[in-house]
Amino acid sequence: MVHQPVHLSEADHESVSAAVAAAESKSAGEIVTIIAGESNSFHDVAVLWSALVAFLSLAVLGLFPDFYLPLVDRVLGRWASEWTPQHVLALALTAATAKFLTMWLLQLWRPLRLALVPAALKSARVRDRAVRYFKVGAERRTHGRTGILIYLSLAERRAEIVADEAIASKVAPEVWGDAMAALIAEIRAGRPGAGMVAAVEQVGAVLAQHFPRAEDDRNELPDRLIEL
Repeated sequence: MVHQPVHLSEADHESVSAAVAAAESKSAGEIVTIIAGESNSFHDVAVLWSALVAFLSLAVLGLFPDFYLPLVDRVLGRWASEWTPQHVLALALTAATAKFLTMWLLQLWRPLRLALVPAALKSARVRDRAVRYFKVGAERRTHGRTGILIYLSLAERRAEIVADEAIASKVAPEVWGDAMAALIAEIRAGRPGAGMVAAVEQVGAVLAQHFPRAEDDRNELPDRLIEL
């Protein structure tokens, strides 16, 4: 899978890092922020759509042979030709292959490919990617298991918040709704950096309420925004 670079400005990076530092100064939570160009290429979905179109072309040819066979004769300049089983099979193979390749090539344009992916599948794969990054970069990497990941995937227009064991045991997933709403609102306005800052502030407020900062608390995870 090839990730698309996000290229946020230096000011965006600085503002997100500052927001993370400010949020962590009031709580024992450790916030990790990641913005990815995409979470999945969905090439398998493109193959399925191409196969479906190829199958439909075969079905149409099978249902309406009296229309398509004379049409092919006219296109090829054939007169009163006899269609043998071999000729019919060759035509079916050619039609199915052409439809498959055409549909596959069309889906090389990422906006179309993403538009054909079911919303539930997009959400599931973004969630899976967020959990994978969380396990690598934040899970069980803090003393009190208070790490939390805010993950944004731009191509799918999806965001996820994944919390470590201590946070998840006290904070229900729906509590992060305000943070998600603030993030998505800024994304739709074309401001991913500002969206991440807003989400960090909302998450920080929740963490400060449930996990106030201790005197001996230290920074265990990087504050910087990670781009993939």
